[in-house]
Amino acid sequence: MSALTSYRTSNLFDELFRDISPGFFVRPLHGDPLPAQIKIDVQENETSYTIQAEIPGVKKEDINVSIDGAVVTLRAEIKQQDVQTKDERVLRTERYYGAVSRTIQLPAEIDSETAKAKYENGILTLTLPKKAATNAQRLTIE
Repeated sequence: MSALTSYRTSNLFDELFRDISPGFFVRPLHGDPLPAQIKIDVQENETSYTIQAEIPGVKKEDINVSIDGAVVTLRAEIKQQDVQTKDERVLRTERYYGAVSRTIQLPAEIDSETAKAKYENGILTLTLPKKAATNAQRLTIE
């Protein structure tokens, strides 16, 4: 409740021009930057894992998924620039570059040959089949 009260009593002029003032606290024109960590849901069944990762506002070309055994790494990058025409004089430009990554250690190794990824409406869905267990072989001792 105190935050609401302090907001009402703050100087409206300062609130109005906070985004225009130079310095460290300037917000990007393109909305909020990527979150500090990709939020995920991980589910498992007998044959595979399903990971759903929330990565809004990123083109699918800027998402990288790598699999190394049982380790899955997600990386997303945004490169946005304001567009200017030849008839305009630039008064201020802001460019936003950001990257975020997340590494997940799963209990079993992943069959990377049959793994699938789908990106729709800001949600990356990974279907990661488990590698078939190999039978242990007994070595002959010489």
